Amino acid sequence: MSEYERSHTMPALPEHVYDQAAQVDQLDSWLPEALHVRAEELPAVTVHEDRTDEDTPALLKATKDQMRVEWGTRNGGAYAGWLQVAGIGSGASEVTVHLSFFDESHDPGEKAVNDALDRSLRRLEEQVRIRVEGAAG
Repeated sequence: MSEYERSHTMPALPEHVYDQAAQVDQLDSWLPEALHVRAEELPAVTVHEDRTDEDTPALLKATKDQMRVEWGTRNGGAYAGWLQVAGIGSGASEVTVHLSFFDESHDPGEKAVNDALDRSLRRLEEQVRIRVEGAAG
């Protein structure tokens, strides 16, 4: 089993960050470029991974009162993860993403995962910025 975790501070209210992160139809805008999520009957989703060209049945659960999004494979328990948003004052948020790979064949390796998580958190921050500026304008 491999586990990875990355955190990123964002200059946005936690509600804005969570609202962007939890939108199933917007996940492709910030997830690693090689992953694509298609909603079915929630919490059921299908995740397409470009690296393997495979579709994986998964579950996605967003809990607004906890500002948390959780996901994982439906069959076989290959991987699971969560995203947690916490307010840190002055209109800023700390976003933490945690991934657990139970099946080593799904783990692309530490460097690849950490790079993808860092890029995803930066992309999420950019999507939140665009959304907040759009709402204010």
